[in-house]
Amino acid sequence: MSAPTLAFFSRLLDDVPADERYRLGTDQIRHAERFGIQRAWVAQHHFTEGEGGLPSPFVFLTHAAAHTSEIRLATGVVTLPLEEPVRVAEDATVADLLSGGRIDLGLGSGGTPSSFVPFGLDASDKAAVHAEKLRVLRAALRGEDVGAGNRIYPSAGTLDQRIWQATFSAPGGARAGVAGDGLLLSRTQPRPADRLGAPLADLQQPIVDAYLEALPAGVAPRITASRTVFVADDRADALRFAEIGLRRAAANFRRQGQTIPGETLDELIDSLDTHLGTPEEVAASLAADATLERATAVAFQVHSVDAPHDFILRSIELFATEVAPSLGWTTRDAASLTTSGKDHA
Repeated sequence: MSAPTLAFFSRLLDDVPADERYRLGTDQIRHAERFGIQRAWVAQHHFTEGEGGLPSPFVFLTHAAAHTSEIRLATGVVTLPLEEPVRVAEDATVADLLSGGRIDLGLGSGGTPSSFVPFGLDASDKAAVHAEKLRVLRAALRGEDVGAGNRIYPSAGTLDQRIWQATFSAPGGARAGVAGDGLLLSRTQPRPADRLGAPLADLQQPIVDAYLEALPAGVAPRITASRTVFVADDRADALRFAEIGLRRAAANFRRQGQTIPGETLDELIDSLDTHLGTPEEVAASLAADATLERATAVAFQVHSVDAPHDFILRSIELFATEVAPSLGWTTRDAASLTTSGKDHA
């Protein structure tokens, strides 16, 4: 498989008030574009500011589009069971038009069970609700009748061909493949009780296998693997921030009922599938991840390390100019990139 395209992923978790989070998130996306990164993903989360800072991704992406010119902008992911699918189609379409056709639509069935309650839903029903709402969303994007002879305006164009499905399972991979959608693989995922030490690739390779087997003939695979990546000039800085962020993340996963093995920082780095350190250390760590050999895109995110803004900007620079080239991955403008520029405006 050819070298993957590169993406920056943000959950907008900077430790500042919401308006400043959105300003910094936009700055980080602009910085990623400046360093040749081809796509930016943003996550949607409701209610809990420590888990995710953005309930309205299309509003934010439209704002980001006005401050960028080339980088693709994507939802990673819209929690579809909590949304009205015709409205998702309308909002995504308007955002796509305002961005000049740069929107990709990542979808998922949802995570935090408590988030379903305010929407009058039971999280145990999310799979069936997601399937039905996805059917309606596709119909709307394709210009089909969504009831009483109504079709969405404006036309969604080719947006229905830019859907990505997030999943933790091989059956989910197969569903994405059958539909000809893109496949979104998470930066980490729960391990079975009898495989707590299994490498992330051992869990995700079967998902990729199922996706590729189900993909219709003639449809090119689209596989994005998200990974926690924090690149620093000094490993000590990386460990200093990881000590805070990874312990917080482990505690949050444990509250949700997941088993996260280990108590030392090195154990948490391993159990939370984190790639961190100097450019050389991160490149070596990513090179050992077998799933990335099959990905058509790699999306790097600082979460769950959650370093301060200036360190995130530096991590983007180091990833684009040192880590990616050493792995044979190229940015859009690889030949012109340097790490000497500090213009973060």
